[in-house]
Amino acid sequence: MKKVYLDNASTTAMRPEVIQEMTKVMLEDFGNPSSTHSFGRNGKTILELSRKSIAKHLNCTAQEIIFTSGGTEADNWILRSAVEDLKVERIITSKIEHHAVLHTVWALQEEYKIQVDYVKVNPDGSLDLTHLSNLLADEKKTLVSLMHVNNETGTILDWDRVGLICKQYNALFHSDTVQSIGKTEIDLQKTPVDFILASAHKFHGPKGIGFAFVRKNSGLQPLFFGGEQEKGLRAGTEPVHQIAGMAKALAISYEKLDEERTYISGLKKYLIEQLEFHFPGFRINGRKDDFYNIINIILPFSSDKTSMLLFSLDMKGIAVSRGSACQSGSIRPSHVLNEMLSEADLKLPNLRISFSHYNTKEDINWLIESLKMV
Repeated sequence: MKKVYLDNASTTAMRPEVIQEMTKVMLEDFGNPSSTHSFGRNGKTILELSRKSIAKHLNCTAQEIIFTSGGTEADNWILRSAVEDLKVERIITSKIEHHAVLHTVWALQEEYKIQVDYVKVNPDGSLDLTHLSNLLADEKKTLVSLMHVNNETGTILDWDRVGLICKQYNALFHSDTVQSIGKTEIDLQKTPVDFILASAHKFHGPKGIGFAFVRKNSGLQPLFFGGEQEKGLRAGTEPVHQIAGMAKALAISYEKLDEERTYISGLKKYLIEQLEFHFPGFRINGRKDDFYNIINIILPFSSDKTSMLLFSLDMKGIAVSRGSACQSGSIRPSHVLNEMLSEADLKLPNLRISFSHYNTKEDINWLIESLKMV
């Protein structure tokens, strides 16, 4: 049976070069990077070269990159430390953030009774930044947490504008950049953001490893304790092979960014053309010109097909989703679409389709043919 993977916003296939790099490190450089003997020093060298490589691609200093297990840990650490250690009294976020942010904010609200305000969401999934400015007029110590690229719709935040608004009101700015790092240029000297984060498996690296950018002299404190790794901010022996794989994946992603972005953009354009031709009543949740590798659509099918749509496509070898993989198994509409759509539209079948450079037009043709058979 033909297999088609169109769920790259959930995770991506590792590049062969990344697997080779990780295998080499596991075989030859297995020493604990905190050890002082030659085995440990070799591991430490790989660790710090990887940190420098990542920092170079983001235009920040290596000291500002802290390795974590991924985006969820980084979100939890940054938000919790901001409240506990930086004495943030209020968090401004939106109701379309990833649950790693929203659930952490709700927990902090319950524990510390902090104020939480939500930026209004427009029907196209964009945020009302005038409303953000109005919220920031209150002079409480505030952290703004707004994601760069929405993982379900691909909606792009006006990052630079938000950074400037936060700077104007002396607010800290945290942005979940899991869907954008490795897929678009990021210049941390240009955008006044205090904290961002990444998960390697979103840009063809290994699972279980990521990093946080923590701007120098932020004052963040550790989330948990044990050792002095990562400048005392993240205890635990660093997985050198995963970090080396992540650095390799990011380096290749940026080396091939223009070429792969052009190719993937072409696939998305082709999909839209095919949908317009074969399913003229389909609609895009968000904007046609949102992030180039994600599209979220409503199909012109009856609502009784909603619950079986993913199953039907899976039986034909096609992997897509209805939203975040963290909510897989649920047929309820995602919290993101719940903020954007009417009750009637929420009952209709929707799909999130997300591409990588490994996809082809033949994959899209098979998706279209399979949808015709639903």
